[in-house]
Formats: sequence, C-alpha cells, structure tokens
Amino acid sequence: MAESKPMNPLEMVAYVLSKQVNDHEVVYIGTGLPMVAAILAKKTHAPHITFVYESGGQDPIAGGMPWSVGGPETYRKSPMIMEMAYSFGQAACGLVDTGFLGFAQLDMYGNANTTMIGDNYLNPKVRLTGSGGNNDVGSLCEKLVFVGIQSPQKFVPKCDFITTTGLMVDGVSRADLGILGKGPVAVVSTAGVYDFEPKSGRMRIKTLHPGVSADLAQLASGFELLRPEGEIPVTEVPSPEILEILRNEVDPQGFFISMPGA
Repeated sequence: MAESKPMNPLEMVAYVLSKQVNDHEVVYIGTGLPMVAAILAKKTHAPHITFVYESGGQDPIAGGMPWSVGGPETYRKSPMIMEMAYSFGQAACGLVDTGFLGFAQLDMYGNANTTMIGDNYLNPKVRLTGSGGNNDVGSLCEKLVFVGIQSPQKFVPKCDFITTTGLMVDGVSRADLGILGKGPVAVVSTAGVYDFEPKSGRMRIKTLHPGVSADLAQLASGFELLRPEGEIPVTEVPSPEILEILRNEVDPQGFFISMPGA
C-alpha cells in the first residue's frame, strides 16, 4: 500500500515531468528531478526508453538513485560509456528525442538563462553555473522540456543572459537562427504545465495543478501567460500506486523529492 502522507510539490513535479516522456524515446538526462522523472517513466508508462546521462553513461541497468549525473549508478552495467562531448554528438546527429533542462530565468518564448544575473557580463550580480550542457541540450535535442520553480523572478520578461535559445529571440525565430530541433515544447513548474502557442511562440497555460487558479499562476509570472480557450484543465495527479513507486523504488532516500526542512 502507498504511504498515507500527502503528496508534496516536488513529487507532483517529478510525476508530471515523467509524463512528458513517451515510450521508445531516447532521453537526455541531467541532475535532479529529470533523473527522478526518467526513472519513474521507465518503471511505469515508458519501459522502453533509453537513457543518455549528461556525463556519458548510456542506458545503465537500473540500480539506486544517482546523486548526480556523475554518480556511479549512471554507469552501472552500461553497454557503453562515452565522454560528454560524444553524448552531445549523439544529439547533434538527431539521435536524442527529449532533453530536460532547469533554469534560473525563463522568458515567454522559452529562452533560458543559467549563466548570470545582472546587466554586466564581466561584473554580474550573481554568477551561475551555466552554460555547462544547457546550450548543447537546448540546441541539439529534437525537443526540450523545462522544469523549475515558478515565480516572477524566474518567469521573466527578458532574460539577463540567454544561455539556451527558445523559439524566438528579438523577433527572429529559432528556425531562422539555424538552430536544430523543435526547441521547448513544455514547461513543468510548481504551478502547472505550459506549452507554446504555435503562431506567436509564446508560453501558454496547458494545465494547472490542483488548487492553482489562472490568476495565481499569473501572479507567479513576470510576463503575460496566454490562456487556452475554454476551461483550463487540472493537471493529472499520481495514483497511490505511482506514489509508492516514486517513494519506495525511485528515490527512497528522498534525495530529490523530499521538501527542504520536512
């Protein structure tokens, strides 16, 4: 039986992120909730997906939850272990279907910043960890899914720096910039799930998590969120059986799905 404790927001995000993965896809995985989501997907609705870990591990045999993409579990009995540059090469050759990325800032067109906060690159207010593989994943995978906390400080009108190109930059489309792939197709946040309106390329509400209204989602955004016609659907929540798998099989130590201070 599933545990009786209520689902927390990180578990909700992990589950919803896992649903962005289709069976038989090749998935490029980074540290954190993307690892949780991919492992959960493989244990539930997408048993035939292939893992490509950012550090080079190729489809390891299931074991414990890796502590990062450099953890030994990402290489466990892998059929092949490659350097990071070669794993990016896989994506450049069109061999990776879906990539997951986090963000420090994200604008309405799916441009993301993980590099710096401020208006002076040489003297930023905050120096972040990017780019790392963020630009490579966003530019080379066939489609991109973002995941992160939603707030006006993160959903911004304009990124201080564009690390990862979305669908439109200064009025120029991704295709006209010569960047591969479809770009971002979904954003999974703590408030809901978003897609992008095809004509304008702007972020649009797809579903909202239980208890979140469109007005509340808008308050947590620094730009106007497009809304679908009609009633906005409520995001599907995991069943007790899925929660049991998530808590007891995927991340039993709670490395990534435990709330800080809980």
